[in-house]
Amino acid sequence: MPLVHIDLIAGRSQAQLKQLCADVTEAITKNTGAPAEHVHVVLNEMQPDRYSVGGVLKSDEK
Repeated sequence: MPLVHIDLIAGRSQAQLKQLCADVTEAITKNTGAPAEHVHVVLNEMQPDRYSVGGVLKSDEK
């Protein structure tokens, strides 16, 4: 059972998230042979004020 965790900053539409899950599932099935119904994708959306790069919160970027 492939289990994929994806961390990303919140802000994408429901349609974008659905397509991301579909694309990731397709890539996993293509490259591992696992059936799609066994592929699990977990999306973890972080708020921009809870994630930083180089000490700068994403919410503070312009």
